[in-house]
Amino acid sequence: MEEIASVKGTLMEALGIKVLEVTPERVVATMPVCDATRQPARMLHGGASVALAETAASVGTYNLIDKENQITVGLEINANHIRGKADGIVTAVAIPLHKGRTTMVWDIKIKDEEENLICVSRCTMAIVNKKRASHEG
Repeated sequence: MEEIASVKGTLMEALGIKVLEVTPERVVATMPVCDATRQPARMLHGGASVALAETAASVGTYNLIDKENQITVGLEINANHIRGKADGIVTAVAIPLHKGRTTMVWDIKIKDEEENLICVSRCTMAIVNKKRASHEG
């Protein structure tokens, strides 16, 4: 988990995302609601919530793949923003719905400190062989 938690120079660092727990069945990550994650109306930006959701799904998938031979990338994500948040901390809990050979699907719920539901998201992660990924694009 140190490898994931210390990803310098990434969106995780820019948004203050911290990964607290990684198991095969659950990922927990937090993000502050601060200037970096707010929209102009001073509320949590929906894009920041989506970034937190995809980060949790990415970390969960990364934990389950063959890191020597595979990488994981986001394939699809959707989100429903349920409630606004002006400040504090939001916590994402990601649960795998499907753990396949080439894709994984995650259900992510983002809540505030009082367990109010802020956002629900579903994210599909692709699992790509490193050899193939280096020859594409």
